[in-house]
Amino acid sequence: MKLIISEMVGLSIGEKHFIQGGIAQDIRSDGRKRLTPRPINVKTGVISQANGSARVRMGATDVIASVKAELGRPTALQPDKGKVFINVDCSPTAAPMFEGRGGEELSAELSVALRHCLLGGKSGSGLSSLLAIVSQWNVFESNCRVKIWVPLFVSGAGIELSSLVVVEGKICWDLYIDGLVVSSDGNLLDALGAAIKAALSNTGIPRVNVAAGASGDEQPEVDVSDEEFLQFDTSKVPVIVTLTKVGKHYIVDATSEEESQMSSAVSISVNRQGHICGLTKRGGAGLDPSIILDMVSVAKTVSEQLINTLDSQIAAAEAGEDES
Repeated sequence: MKLIISEMVGLSIGEKHFIQGGIAQDIRSDGRKRLTPRPINVKTGVISQANGSARVRMGATDVIASVKAELGRPTALQPDKGKVFINVDCSPTAAPMFEGRGGEELSAELSVALRHCLLGGKSGSGLSSLLAIVSQWNVFESNCRVKIWVPLFVSGAGIELSSLVVVEGKICWDLYIDGLVVSSDGNLLDALGAAIKAALSNTGIPRVNVAAGASGDEQPEVDVSDEEFLQFDTSKVPVIVTLTKVGKHYIVDATSEEESQMSSAVSISVNRQGHICGLTKRGGAGLDPSIILDMVSVAKTVSEQLINTLDSQIAAAEAGEDES
């Protein structure tokens, strides 16, 4: 799958040198330092028909996430877990490159990347497992000529699927998470991740009363409350921090123009407990394991600031929603 957004920003040679030179000197085009994100603005409850929703703006990047909860049946392989489905749509009006197949391809790639970052995986539990597969990662991408998202599962500690089970093996909640890119000026994955976390914080799951008496393979009868709701626990839901490498340096919260000058980008999802929930990488240039470890360390530091800012914004948005 190609990710073409970084290849479709038209810049002159002078503009490219200006961006690259500024990053090298730790003074970006908009005045930020390399590891300084743009201000974030959060609104919750923006879609009344959803169980939860939020709108997040990072600079000129504007995204919306909504959560819809429906009762379903757990899979045979994971009878003790609910299910989460994530889908992203890039509005054709958000950017010229989103028209036609460009928007469809990017939507599909963002959806997959968000699943990897937010739902985690099972291939390890820390940096040792990361080091073990970085070499395979670099070998794989050295044979690729297109810029793609490469998933790396790490700790698996993302959205807690076990909390969505109502009756093990029989009834669970299915969460349908939809993201919409309203306008784009870079760093879409991080913005969508923040919007999803905010939307989940805004999500109320209806209380379910299960009738007694069902046995064996019988499906129990349930009564879904229209008045009582349980707040979805987002304490382990991560944020996503993307480190974009331009020249010899990497930056956070890159704009579209900065992304057009990148050689690679690593997106790392980290939760409040400091657990790495997943990674994806984009770009054809391989990265040394020591650089990856440094990126992970930086991402953890940046994620703490982002989580605190996001929590503060969510609390203010919820307070404003209650007052209205």
